[in-house]
Amino acid sequence: MSGLVDNVMSHLGDDQIQQIANQLGIDPASARNAVEQALPLIVGGMARSASTDVGAGALHSALGDHVGTNVSDVLGGLLNGAGGTGGLGGMLGNVFGGGNTASGGLASGVGGAILGHIFGNNANAANQGLGQTTGLGTQNAGQLLAILAPIVMSVLANQTRSQGLSPGGLGSVLTQQGQQIQQQGGLSGGLLSAVLDRNGDGKVDLSDLIAGAGTVMNAMSRRA
Repeated sequence: MSGLVDNVMSHLGDDQIQQIANQLGIDPASARNAVEQALPLIVGGMARSASTDVGAGALHSALGDHVGTNVSDVLGGLLNGAGGTGGLGGMLGNVFGGGNTASGGLASGVGGAILGHIFGNNANAANQGLGQTTGLGTQNAGQLLAILAPIVMSVLANQTRSQGLSPGGLGSVLTQQGQQIQQQGGLSGGLLSAVLDRNGDGKVDLSDLIAGAGTVMNAMSRRA
């Protein structure tokens, strides 16, 4: 399986990025940058969820019977205010549960359910961290994550079926990709480590990461 982040990005052309930008009220360049920061966070969180046999089995079961969904259809359904995205929406609601509103409204039925499952009590930390490292703000960051989460699921479902991955194989591949994201460091790797470590030993602190990101952004602004 090629990198899931890269695979999802390959499905998000200028038209799709423009749709996301319009929804968030930002320019396309800022939207693309935010998407590039958000996707590793989602994939890394998903990898954490699939790192156990139970988690990998649940994810594989969710994906196995619902392949062939089109990213444009998923995105259109979410941005048009649909509570679900056809079969995908129903499947996610059944597996992950509905009604999670961690993402703040937009696509909360589907996207919020996924985010609640993969981040748990750290969903708000994910929104806050992404919002501050990208400049989106917490609410827009939550909306973006809720938009992207079902898209990641759609692409992953098609990859899993086409490559014939077993639950164990799916878990192994996602775990490896999550580790790679963290090991690569930078804002994406640091943010993922900070969010996932909120219930861990505290070695990575979200506030330190955000402060560091602000320093980098200020330096770049002065050079511009």
